[in-house]
Order: sequence, then C-alpha cells, then structure tokens
Amino acid sequence: MAKYIAVDLGASNGRVIVGDLSGFEVMNRFVTRNEMLLRESHWDITFIFAEIKKGIKEAFHRYGGDIVSIGVDSWGVDYGLLDEQGSLITLPYHYRDSRTDGMVEEVCAKLGRQELFERTGLAFQPFNTLYQLAAMQKYRPSTFAVARQYLSIPDLINYWLTGTMVNEISHASTTQLFNPKTKDWDWDTIDGMRFPRSMFGTLVESGTIVGRLHQQVAQELHADPEVVVVAGGTHDTASAVAA
Repeated sequence: MAKYIAVDLGASNGRVIVGDLSGFEVMNRFVTRNEMLLRESHWDITFIFAEIKKGIKEAFHRYGGDIVSIGVDSWGVDYGLLDEQGSLITLPYHYRDSRTDGMVEEVCAKLGRQELFERTGLAFQPFNTLYQLAAMQKYRPSTFAVARQYLSIPDLINYWLTGTMVNEISHASTTQLFNPKTKDWDWDTIDGMRFPRSMFGTLVESGTIVGRLHQQVAQELHADPEVVVVAGGTHDTASAVAA
C-alpha cells in the first residue's frame, strides 16, 4: 500500500510521520530549537533539518518502496533568505524576536493602515513577515541587500530536499505581503516597502509537486530518488483544515 511522509513543524516541536488512510506512525519527534545569538532569537534550522532527515531515513528504512511522496508544513510567518548562489544568508529569525517592536507603526505610517488592510486582510501582528523584513531592512541593511530569494520555512525545507525553489500560497497568506483577491503577492505593498520584486517567486497552489528528491539527499537517506516532494498546505493551519 502506498505510504506518505508528512513533516509537521510546530513552534515547539516537530514530527516526521509516515502513513496512509488507515493510520500513521511517528518516525521522529524533536524539539524545534531556537537560540539567542547576540540578543537576537533565531531558529536552529540546521538542527531542525537534520532531525527531519533522520525521520525520513527511518521511514525509508521501514517502508522503502511503499513511499510515494513527502510533504512539509510549519507555523506561519517565518522564513529564510537566500543569496544569489542559493545559500542561506542568516539563520531564520524567530517570530518572537524583539527587533520588530514598533515596526507596525512605522510600516503603517509609510503604507497607510487602512489601505494595507484592504489589500491583505491580515491583522496587524508585529511578527508578520512584512514587519520582520522591514526590521531587517532597517537594522541589518547590508544583510538584506544580499538577499535574492524569500522562502518560507517549509519552502526552505522543500528546497533543501529537492534543489527547487517554490513559494506555496497558504504560507504566503500569513506574510501580510499577499493579496487574497488576486491570489498573488501584493506588489503595491512590496513596492511601497522597496523590497525587491525579484525576491518573491511565483506562487504555487497547495498540492503542487516541487520535484524529486535531490540525488545527494536520496543517497544520504537511502531513499528512492523517484519519490516526489509536494508543496501541500505548507501553513500548518491549512493542513489541519484540509485534514
């Protein structure tokens, strides 16, 4: 019977699960660690990815050729930024990091609070991706200047598994940079903040195949390289509703 791997990342712990419509098993459960680095809170994303790989490897060890796909979801708003070579430029910030204090007011003064709400429909939470990027633009301008690609946390994991970058729509909807009417990035907000348009890739619908496992990853995990990674509802709430 075909089996599917689900990677479910929460703000306190993560799980790698393998299952089918009749049931599931947890292959690995781990803490989604974050660390304070020079008074900034960052996700320990390399540890998290190592634990994901550990769970995937165990799933293939147990079920081998029965596995047909892998999907990843996570909490909203957080992200990684990549340089022009596709390398992560800094550990992803934790959404509770204090650098966004006061950024809601600054951004709304620039863009207009009512106009921003009419376009994005999101509550004005200081941890929204919009304010996180605005804080980096303000306080880490040299770091922000080398960013070439925005990827949400699950999109980043999918990229590391496949070598292919996509932006899945359900997670994009948590950023306050997404327009639910056009189902596209809200370019008025992006332009108003002077964020590079090129940083935000084409959005894909939930259920889109990202690609097959990267050959090096497949070898490392003793996995079938024909198995596909699917951008499911990459925001965990979207996956919960779909389930």
